[in-house]
Amino acid sequence: MFDLIVSAGWPVWPLLALSVLALGLILERVWFLRAHHLANESLIEPVLAQCHSALPTQQQTQAMASSSLMGELLAVGIERVRQQPSVSDASLRLSLEVEGRVMAARIEKHLPLLATVASTATLMGLLGTVIGMIEIFSAQAQQGQQPAQLAQGISIALYNTALGLLVAIPSLLAWRWLKSRADQHLMRLEVACERLVQQLQQLQRQR
Repeated sequence: MFDLIVSAGWPVWPLLALSVLALGLILERVWFLRAHHLANESLIEPVLAQCHSALPTQQQTQAMASSSLMGELLAVGIERVRQQPSVSDASLRLSLEVEGRVMAARIEKHLPLLATVASTATLMGLLGTVIGMIEIFSAQAQQGQQPAQLAQGISIALYNTALGLLVAIPSLLAWRWLKSRADQHLMRLEVACERLVQQLQQLQRQR
């Protein structure tokens, strides 16, 4: 197997590097996009219930922020109201929106790179095959080869395309799945923020 990889030419090595990179990105994103780490939906109801009468204490808010990204985002809104009780609805929403954009960047981190790896692997495999074919036909023109040797050389050159597709297809599928997971988490965070804003508005009117 190793001899076959070596005989396929130098483009195989970038493809192997891309496969390792893709695997690392996929594992890192799967670990990061765990549901309880990002959007712990069991957190929102107790927070909203407590905000019916008063804001959570600073200790409770710190514990909330350290529990998940959703807790971190909710803590931003609560602390903004604590520091400025008369904060306007627009200003509160702007604070949450800015923090939400930062979190969205963290949630979608490395996903564009994974998509780039998928497309690059396909092109790199095609490039390896083209280079191999050029070398084979150049040797055929200069030295002459038996048809069996020519066929073997072409089949080895095509291994680059096959390896490129073996890297690209799983990477593309993983990117699509991870992008879908990220979008779901972002939607949950958006809904939680909207519910918190409405509850904090009611609390401000009661004061």
